[in-house]
Amino acid sequence: MNEYVGQKVNLSNIIPKTINRLMTIGLEFWLYILRLVGYIPSHLIRKFFYNLSGMDLPLDSTIHLGANFFNPSGIKIGHDSIIGSRCFLDGRAALTIGNHSSLASEVMIYNDEHNIHSNTYDNSFGPVTIGDYVFVGPRSIILPNVTIGNGAVIAAGAVVTKDVPAFEVWGGVPAKKISDRRIKKPSYNLGRVMLFQ
Repeated sequence: MNEYVGQKVNLSNIIPKTINRLMTIGLEFWLYILRLVGYIPSHLIRKFFYNLSGMDLPLDSTIHLGANFFNPSGIKIGHDSIIGSRCFLDGRAALTIGNHSSLASEVMIYNDEHNIHSNTYDNSFGPVTIGDYVFVGPRSIILPNVTIGNGAVIAAGAVVTKDVPAFEVWGGVPAKKISDRRIKKPSYNLGRVMLFQ
């Protein structure tokens, strides 16, 4: 008997593989519960469930409605940060979002990708780090092994495939430097989040 990736299943490995499969199904079910929770119009209830899942989400930061996750226990969000509606956050490798950072709606952050040249379609995990005072525009995509420096800005719809230095503005597919951000010592707070969002 073969698994879906072609590895042999035999008497010596069937029990560990069965346990692993059941744990995977359990995680997938919990991610489905979190998807449903993501539509409850209460920041406190959502934060309770996200923190219960192992996410590091302080009380003064928020995730708006409709967010989706892979492995929320790998996600750490700093203080006074806002994650927009319908964002996707991948915690299969470390995902760190700094203080006073803002992700607009429908931003997708992945820290796993497949090796398309491998016969077994292997996974390749890599951390994503987003610094303090960063703004990521709507529908941007950030791929594995990327660090976005403090104060950087990612334009709407950008696909970020490499590190973005501090206080630079990047955009495009793939993202490239457009300009520099004029402020170099930001000290603002993002303010009160919208209720029922």
